[in-house]
Amino acid sequence: MPAVKTKDIVYIALFAAIMAALAVIPPVMLGTGVPISSQSMGPMLAGAILGARRGALSMLLFLVLVAVGLPLLVGGRGGAGVFAGVTGGFLVSWPIAAYLIGLLTERYWHRLSVPLALAIIFVTSVVVMYGIGNAWLSIAAPMSYLKATLAAGPFLPGDFVKALLTAVIAVTVKRSYPIIRPARIAAA
Repeated sequence: MPAVKTKDIVYIALFAAIMAALAVIPPVMLGTGVPISSQSMGPMLAGAILGARRGALSMLLFLVLVAVGLPLLVGGRGGAGVFAGVTGGFLVSWPIAAYLIGLLTERYWHRLSVPLALAIIFVTSVVVMYGIGNAWLSIAAPMSYLKATLAAGPFLPGDFVKALLTAVIAVTVKRSYPIIRPARIAAA
């Protein structure tokens, strides 16, 4: 495992702080009782800008801060109890989503464009965050996995917009101040 450098620690802490700042943006209420918040954009940004390892570590740091009681989630929520609630699976999915988004971004770094970044970010975040989040929701609510998945449908357009914004930001950062270390591609 490569050593963690001071610069890496700064990036990890910075993205944990960005994640906390995203909670301040007012959520959009759908009438379902669960708002669309900008906070789910955090793992997208962390993975697409920092890469797999640092992106996942930034989300883990954020979740540790939430678990110890800091009110960093939308609505000022925090504490270990939030992980047992209906959104607990979504919270747990954030480091995994950031890691996979970062891994794919690193893999396709040399040809990364807004459409490719959008595909990586949207598909990965939907599969990972919704897959884990809906599985936990079906247990915590309780309801069938199918019902939990169908209930998540109204959130897809908002996640598409967040993924598009993240793709534009990630490609802009790539061009102006690249942080990711691209994956080495083995010679065939």
